[in-house]
Amino acid sequence: MTPGTAWEAGRLGSSKGPQRLLFGQMHEDAEIELSAFKGKGRVFCIASAGTTALVLAEEHEVVACDINPVQLEYAKRTAAGGARETGDAEKAMKLIRVFMPFVGWRKEVVREFLRLNNLNEQSEFWRKHLDTRRFRTAFDALMSRAMLRMAYAAPFLSFLPPKFGSVLRKRLERAFARHQNASNPYARTLLLGETAEIGRGATGDIRFVLAEAAAWLETCPEGYFEGFALSNIVDGATPAYRERLARAVRRAGGADAAVVMRSFAEPSAGYAGNRAEDDRSMLWGVVDVRSAQTL
Repeated sequence: MTPGTAWEAGRLGSSKGPQRLLFGQMHEDAEIELSAFKGKGRVFCIASAGTTALVLAEEHEVVACDINPVQLEYAKRTAAGGARETGDAEKAMKLIRVFMPFVGWRKEVVREFLRLNNLNEQSEFWRKHLDTRRFRTAFDALMSRAMLRMAYAAPFLSFLPPKFGSVLRKRLERAFARHQNASNPYARTLLLGETAEIGRGATGDIRFVLAEAAAWLETCPEGYFEGFALSNIVDGATPAYRERLARAVRRAGGADAAVVMRSFAEPSAGYAGNRAEDDRSMLWGVVDVRSAQTL
């Protein structure tokens, strides 16, 4: 076992048992990675639900790695055209949507909101019809540590900012003021649970690897990759694991290699390289885009 990474358990909850499918969808806007890796060659990515690998494979040779064999096999199936399935993360989000009508989020209201493409109208609609006192109270309760502990193990909560519900609501508001709903598939996936067919039908070269990311990168030839799409692999990781991963990325990355790494945490004060507001999936506090050699 590689110390410091909670992902090896293959479960989001704290109970022991077999590894599970955690993610049937990816709430990560791969346009960020496409932009960061433009003109580059071979890239490494966390397989997860396979979406980022599929998108990147249109322009790059891709190595898609995952520590969870269930998740990796699912990514392989979707890359081959298999149907999207429901992971544990989607099941938790579906449960939250059950309560939406009770706070005024009726489906017809949400669908009307998602048809908008004027940013000013979206912000006004959000404030008037969706970001109500009832919604804020209920959402903040559902996003409280006490409630999240029922579904997520402690390492997956340790990095979340205080009052996470309030923080997450502000991220949603930021996105609705910046990205047009009508052309944002991530908004429909998040609010309605609809399947986003991003990357489906893509063709390209993907090599799937079952391994822990840092350990596998330590075995690569030096300078092997020009890009690293690391998802939120460091969320809940120990400082020792973070440093190990950083060393492995610097070693396996070429001089001009780029890294994209996400986190649900809030960015540190004064950090200027955060592109979270550009990510149409809306949920992230940090979307760190930088040179691999500065990781």
